Amino acid sequence: MEQHGISKLDLKRRNRMQVLKILKQRGPTSRIDIAGTLELTRAAVTIITNEMIEQGIIAEIGEYKHMTEKAPRGRKKILIDINNHYKFPIGIVIEEDIVSVGLSTLSGDVLDKRNMQIDKNTEYTKIKSFCEQSIREILSDNCLDASQILGIGFGIFPTMYSRLRIDVKNEVPDYSKIRAEIKEIFDVPLVFDNSIKGTAMANIDFLKTKDINRLNIAFLQYGNTMNFVVTNLNEPIISYDNRTSFVDKMIINPTNGRVCTCGRKGCVESEITPSAIRKKIKEIYSQENTPFLYEASKGNFMAVTKDMLIAAYEKDEKPVKKIIDNVITLVAVLINNLYFSTNPQKIVLHRFPFRSEEDFNFLKEVISQVAGPIVASKVDTSIIDSRHRFLSGCALAIRELFYNKGGYDTQSKK
Repeated sequence: MEQHGISKLDLKRRNRMQVLKILKQRGPTSRIDIAGTLELTRAAVTIITNEMIEQGIIAEIGEYKHMTEKAPRGRKKILIDINNHYKFPIGIVIEEDIVSVGLSTLSGDVLDKRNMQIDKNTEYTKIKSFCEQSIREILSDNCLDASQILGIGFGIFPTMYSRLRIDVKNEVPDYSKIRAEIKEIFDVPLVFDNSIKGTAMANIDFLKTKDINRLNIAFLQYGNTMNFVVTNLNEPIISYDNRTSFVDKMIINPTNGRVCTCGRKGCVESEITPSAIRKKIKEIYSQENTPFLYEASKGNFMAVTKDMLIAAYEKDEKPVKKIIDNVITLVAVLINNLYFSTNPQKIVLHRFPFRSEEDFNFLKEVISQVAGPIVASKVDTSIIDSRHRFLSGCALAIRELFYNKGGYDTQSKK
């Protein structure tokens, strides 16, 4: 006889998943408030949460403290929260310049990390060996075995797919080869996805201050390939998952006569990326036009560094200042366009070359001039710093193997 509908196990998993998502978004919450949100009876929520407490997934953390002098009569609210040490995710991020491997709690607190700088000449075998060695060292140094590991989340930058032997068809990467290789070494659940998506998820899930009204962000990562992720109800919009670099092709300066390799004029790739800036600086670089920069680099443009450009800007070397000011203005134009096309509550900037809060505030001032104060007020910086890029992988693992599974044990199921 054919069966329809969802099973009791599926319903139970869904209810547990909803409980965990409420706790993730709100922090410590009472069973009564959870029941009200999920429109379940208090008895049903008590059964669900008591089982999760017995399994160590969540824990009672104390009584709700009323702000008024006189607490209301009746049953006291006991707060429950996620046990962030229930299991530990390992995150691995592989991007163009770094391999980052680390261990965190379920709330994104960093417990251990290993980073290796790479470049376009770094071989696949070296990357794989570093990941394997780092995982073994992390497990040993933290006295953990496979049963205590939630899983391993791999966040892979899209330009690294071919280097890691990941086939891509119709913009969808096939992780089956690399998954099989890792499974032979570590028999734990594995999650593979775009590192940009993972870092966006980390910026939502690992915030220490909970905001129940913050339900969607737009996430922009700076680099030679600009990448963008949009979320709705704190979940990435699927159509953006495998084409996060589409923002490169957006036109932000149509009057520019320079034609990009993509065939467009004034696109993001040819206007504001680090490689684009270097091309612009090279065009004005000379002993006459840029004496400070020329002397600092000893007449060798290939020796020009970011710090030299910053110094030239601060010394008011006009050709350099003009280029950088124009780039900042075009960044503001891009942010304006992204804001009004996606309507997020926040646009989070990741890996932008801010040296200080002052640099960030200067960009916000320019955004305010170009796009208005409302757009400027929506811009924020990423909570993930360059030393902890592996948290992208941790966020991917936690989403897939903890929240989306309702806290059920995932060992031997992936």
